[in-house]
Amino acid sequence: MALKAFRVPRVWLWRWRRGPLRRRADVVEGWVLLGAWLLTLLAGTVAGLVAARSVERGLAHERAAWHPMVAYVVARAPGRSGGRSSSGERVWAEVRWTAGDGSPRTGQVRVAPGAATGAPVAVWTDERGRLVARPATAAEAAVRAAFVGTLAGAGAAAVPFAGSRLLLARLERRRLALWDAEWARFGPQWGRMTG
Repeated sequence: MALKAFRVPRVWLWRWRRGPLRRRADVVEGWVLLGAWLLTLLAGTVAGLVAARSVERGLAHERAAWHPMVAYVVARAPGRSGGRSSSGERVWAEVRWTAGDGSPRTGQVRVAPGAATGAPVAVWTDERGRLVARPATAAEAAVRAAFVGTLAGAGAAAVPFAGSRLLLARLERRRLALWDAEWARFGPQWGRMTG
């Protein structure tokens, strides 16, 4: 209960209120804070949205341009036959497929251990017939876009926020230096009046 007697009520927008104790430094600090928060919010939002849209657009292009193909194992895959191992591991094997332009292609993909020669394997290829990873589904793309957008927004927002913190620290040091100068000038007079 005793602590409540010493608590000072918080006054909103005190830096802009007129009064005999308002200093120019308080007004400048208030505008710096307001500008920094607005710039932080704006930079974070814009950067996040741009990054998310870019990721989503890129993944949509991959879904449209990449196609599933059937490839065939060239030589028996290492490991025991009978499909996947008990741990679910897959092994690398060379496969062959025919690209969209009719040219034969070969490449390395992961297959079940012991896959026989000529076993069909589903692969994904780009518009040039090169092997690519399976494209992200629309739901996976939305999650990735949200994640990248959040990271980009936070990174972009950190720049004006950190800049404002540095500027406010500099303003604080300047204000303390001014107070020291004023105290050096009026401090001796104060001591005479009380002594």
